[in-house]
Amino acid sequence: MLKILIAEDDRELRELFTRVLVKNGYSVRGVSNGREALDALDGEYFDTVISDIMMPMLDGYELVRRMRDSGNTTPVLMITAKDAFDDMRLGFLSGTDDYMVKPVNVNEMVLRVGALLRRAQMISERRQVIGGTVLECDSLTVTSGGETVVLPQKEFMVLYKMASYLGRIFTRQQLMDDIWGYESESDTHTVDVHIGRLREKFRDNPDFKIVTIRGVGYKVVRQ
Repeated sequence: MLKILIAEDDRELRELFTRVLVKNGYSVRGVSNGREALDALDGEYFDTVISDIMMPMLDGYELVRRMRDSGNTTPVLMITAKDAFDDMRLGFLSGTDDYMVKPVNVNEMVLRVGALLRRAQMISERRQVIGGTVLECDSLTVTSGGETVVLPQKEFMVLYKMASYLGRIFTRQQLMDDIWGYESESDTHTVDVHIGRLREKFRDNPDFKIVTIRGVGYKVVRQ
């Protein structure tokens, strides 16, 4: 049974989410703040985390940031009363995978959790599908419309990373750290060069495009 961790300081809301998710076949553990969530993640495996932003002791931004810094790639759905773009931007930049604004439609929440779990499974299988385009890690290939392109390793990894989290914004530094490593002496201009090459190769792809978020970074979105 798939296991979900809910970090929400509103007890009634936490219990509502728990009831709905259990009814849909998930095992659920609820905690009331980010510090308790980190403790739970240290001791147990969870398939997905649902987190509020405004929580005592440790907020949702810092919870996700610490998860990613420690190498924890568990998908995170952030749920919050904040609906300003800057708040959403901070959530995605901290490493969250999806975002919902209160009041939450619990049926939509269940659908989003299912989508996050399917995406995580595809990543673990080292294969990503966007419409009619297939990315294969083991061969570094992108296949679309019957044509297969073999990419240099770094180009493929940049594209695969962003394609695995459609719509999520990645900063240049995040891509540098993830793909080139923390010890790399290259600067973030290297990312821009690779993005430019990918755009040129897939400018006619009908399934996805790479979007620049001015002053922030890049994301891959469906066409």
